[in-house]
Amino acid sequence: MRIRVLLADDHEIVRGGLRSLLEQESDMNVVADVGDGQSAIELSRELHPDVVVMDISMPGLNGTMAAKRILLESPGVKVLALSAHTDRRFVSDMLQAGATGYLPKSCAPEELAKAIREVHAGGIYLSSKIAGVVVEGFVKAAFCSDEVTEVSLSDREREVLQLIAEGKSSKEIGMVFHISVRTVDTHRQRLMDKLGIHTIAELTKFAIREGLTELED
Repeated sequence: MRIRVLLADDHEIVRGGLRSLLEQESDMNVVADVGDGQSAIELSRELHPDVVVMDISMPGLNGTMAAKRILLESPGVKVLALSAHTDRRFVSDMLQAGATGYLPKSCAPEELAKAIREVHAGGIYLSSKIAGVVVEGFVKAAFCSDEVTEVSLSDREREVLQLIAEGKSSKEIGMVFHISVRTVDTHRQRLMDKLGIHTIAELTKFAIREGLTELED
């Protein structure tokens, strides 16, 4: 039986290339490809793929938040991160979200296929570069106990923050999450209070710095 793969990446040319590569594997079938996190959630629920190959930086809902929702709403689906981001924060966030594999986009096609098979079989796959980042994180955590505690944001606050940074109005955000404009405004105020930030521009800079969204050239 073939491994059913769903691709999620906001660049169509990347999705096309990945689909072409994976369809050459005799034991894999790409059931769909999507360009944003919300679509990945919906199609995971509908198609029940075995593995979702997930980018991190995507509009509307980034890969980390989408992975959490997929793993919560579609039991049995595995998430493999494939991202240009290789620093510790991104890797840590994705693994904490429940991804069981992480590869840099610079990896060889053969390694991607190998990783898909590994996570599908119930294992964990980290490329050598990513494994080094994870080990470095454990070492720093062990020897830097005085490290400043980061501000903790809820999943919904992070989702709202991403859409604010992408220029969505309170009404548009409310429509996405089926909540009132007043509730959106409350989330925005709580974000500002927690982060000590007082303008939308500063919120946007924070969201970009944290990898929740990115500016297109």
